Amino acid sequence: MNVEVTPLPGIGVRKEFPLKGAKRRIGVIDHRDGTIELVVSKPGKPHLVDRILLSRAEAAVLANLLGAPQLVAQLREEHRELGGVITRQMSVPPGSPYDGRVLGDSQMRTRTKASIVAVLRSGHPVPSPEPDFVLTAGDILVVVGTEEGLAAAAGILVDG
Repeated sequence: MNVEVTPLPGIGVRKEFPLKGAKRRIGVIDHRDGTIELVVSKPGKPHLVDRILLSRAEAAVLANLLGAPQLVAQLREEHRELGGVITRQMSVPPGSPYDGRVLGDSQMRTRTKASIVAVLRSGHPVPSPEPDFVLTAGDILVVVGTEEGLAAAAGILVDG
């Protein structure tokens, strides 16, 4: 898919691509001041049909929402032939005992036999996080294991 990148002097950069059917384009304007706009336009017309101004935090949450399902779907497809192996995304909730602590403190693999294979933070994947990776509320963990292991992992993130 081709992404059109247009510098906007004094403003920032506009990045867009056509949606299926080519009746609309969707993208972002990354402003120099750190704000981000989600934009919708029509092909061949630079004027915007709609726009939503997002803070950096809101853009990060949206990126996580868009990125995590794709990563999980890819891992599910790769593990499809492995009976009993499940891939699930779990978020580190606000107030989690592991918010601000390193991943190794959770002893997730030892306690549950489930593995954290990636962390999505602000839309950016961190593959194979090391035990010294600091977890933050809002992180989305991509966890692989059995149904029982995943249930135990979810409990650890909430209750410790």
